[in-house]
This record gives sequence, structure tokens and C-alpha cells, in this order.
Amino acid sequence: MATTTSITTTYAGEFAGKYVAAALLSAPTLDKGLIEIMPNVYYKSVIQKVSTDDILKDATCDFDPTSTVTLTERVLTLEEFQVNLQMCKKDFEQTWQAVEMGYSSFKNVPASFTDFIVAYAAERVAARIEQNIWSGVNASAGQFAGFQTLFAADSDVIDVTGTTVTASNVITELGKVVDAIPAALYGKEDLYLYVPQNVAKAYVRALGGFAASGVGANGVDNAGTTWFNNQELYFDGIKVAVANGLSSNKMVAAQKSNLFFGTGLLSDKNEVRLIDMADIDGSQNFRLIMRLSAGIQYGIGSDIVYYGA
Repeated sequence: MATTTSITTTYAGEFAGKYVAAALLSAPTLDKGLIEIMPNVYYKSVIQKVSTDDILKDATCDFDPTSTVTLTERVLTLEEFQVNLQMCKKDFEQTWQAVEMGYSSFKNVPASFTDFIVAYAAERVAARIEQNIWSGVNASAGQFAGFQTLFAADSDVIDVTGTTVTASNVITELGKVVDAIPAALYGKEDLYLYVPQNVAKAYVRALGGFAASGVGANGVDNAGTTWFNNQELYFDGIKVAVANGLSSNKMVAAQKSNLFFGTGLLSDKNEVRLIDMADIDGSQNFRLIMRLSAGIQYGIGSDIVYYGA
């Protein structure tokens, strides 16, 4: 049975050659390398954790192996996903794209539509993966357990009680996260404050002019709300990364090197195959197929601050 295709049009002129779709969530977590990417994982990959006691001891004349080394592990497990769409070429015969299909009874798939649907499917999957990385729930179809799910279940992760973040309290709430960062972690080069869109918007607006936040009534550089031009954000010297998949009013402080995304082939999330079924079963259907595997994991829970637990 074909995927349900609904085409509504009353237009009788020429086709402009453009399709539009609702805006999709961008996927900065992977596109900007905000976490470690582990490609070529077949099914599971082990992340080894090493801990020791205070290994620096008073000197003696002998070799005295009194220190302790503890090896533990976390397992990154991939889940497999697919996109399967089937559409019938007859659905396009009465639209303004009919000329693209040719005059034969053996129709071709409209070229302009195939270009669009392939790109759209890849973007749609990327948006879903972005959400899964941070807020995915394993029991839900098309999702794997995201960082929020794992952090909430780990007593080693440092929890900070959250609230609804607004422009008037965002400085205070970001400060709570920074205050909870362990001393050994603070100042690391790859330390990030991962924030959702609502926190990023509140922070940008706060820096546009709130005297109580210490930036003056006219904000950064006295530019008011025009100060921000999509440049990098920092808070107390720590890089702020906007993670679109994070739920509103959640924040994470962690090293990039402590957060992992695993997949089989990284290119799979962008590879879409379009198959014309005419030569296979004689039908007028065409199919869009996509397969990929993905999952996330982190290393040291005690090096992660989770706001909004």
C-alpha cells in the first residue's frame, strides 16, 4: 500500500520549479561537532573509564605499588532506524508537473519533486536525530534514549534544580550551573554550557539591557537589543552551545570529550535512495528508502552538571 499522498491545487499555470516545506529544526550538535562522533560502530562500543586514588606518594628506596587503578565501562549501543515512503506516479498526472513525467504511459517520476523529497527526507531525519541526542526516549518509536534520559537516571550526575528561565533570571540560573561545575572540570578547553533555544534567547535579550544583570541599561557595548549578530556566546568564560534538541529550561555543563554519538556510517543519515518500481514489479509506484543506526553515551557522570533534573 502506498504512503498516503495528498495533492491539493487549483493552479493552472506553469510550475515555478520550487517546493517549500515547514521549517525544520537544525542539527547543530553533530553539524558543529559539539559532541564526540564515533563512526563505524557495528552494534556496541565500549567506553572505558579509568579512576585512581591519589597516585603521588612519599618517596622510598623501593618500588611500592600502593596506588589503586579502577577500570569500569559504559556501553554505547546503537539502534537501527529506517524511512520507507511509497508514492504513486499517477498522483502527479493531474498537476502542473505532468509534462515532467513524459507523454508515454510509462511515466517518469517528476525530477523537481525527487530532488526536493530526497533533500527534505535527509533534513527531516537530521532534525529527529538532533532531538533524540538530547531528549529522546527509548520506548518511543523512532527514538533512542537521549542524554536527558540518561542523566536523570544517573546518581553520579550533578543535579541542579531548575525553573522556568526568562530574560530576567537567566543570568542567575546560568550562574547556578557554573557554580556546580567541579573544580577539576572548570577551565577545561572543551567545556561547554549546552542550552536550549529558550535559554539562549533569554540570555541574548538579557545582555541587550538589564542593569540588574551587570551589563548596564543599554546592554553590551551600549547597543541594546541590536548587539547580537549570531556570534559565539560565552558565560563566565565558558562557551555556550545552543543544542536545539534540548528541552526548554534544561541545561548541561560538560566537556565535549565526555559526550559521544555513535553510528555505523556517518553518511547514512544523509543517504536517501529513490527506487522506481516500474522495472521491478511493473507498478507505477516509486519508493524512498533510508536506513541508519545511531545512539549516544557519556563517560564520567560526575563530570556532568544537569540543570532541570
